[in-house]
Amino acid sequence: MFKGLHHVELYVSNIKKSTAFWGWLLEDLGYTKYQEWESGQSWKIGDTYIVFVQAEERFQDIPYHRCRVGLNHLAFHARSRDHVDQVTRKIRDTGTQILYEDNHPYAGGEGHYAVYFEDPDRIKVELVAPDE
Repeated sequence: MFKGLHHVELYVSNIKKSTAFWGWLLEDLGYTKYQEWESGQSWKIGDTYIVFVQAEERFQDIPYHRCRVGLNHLAFHARSRDHVDQVTRKIRDTGTQILYEDNHPYAGGEGHYAVYFEDPDRIKVELVAPDE
């Protein structure tokens, strides 16, 4: 039986900054802390988990950019449009920039209610409300 995605592992430049940034968001989305060790941490929901690992210094000379080959962004389901708005306020409160502010919350097109922002390594994150 096919179960979908098992896990995603992301290497980050500063594990403390990344886990602080991602922790509140993932827990708000229903994930729970799963594993934690000196150079990494993961959160799990159902059978799927997301892992963050401290990148070794020797691999940090070229920073991440979503337009290069590789991961462009991670998109998560929100509970509702109100949930997108709540997370948007929290993101703003942390000083994190909302992407595509001029078209927020419809930057993904008409009827696509979402917020877009970046984590400390500039990995783009999208939180999408269900269709109404």
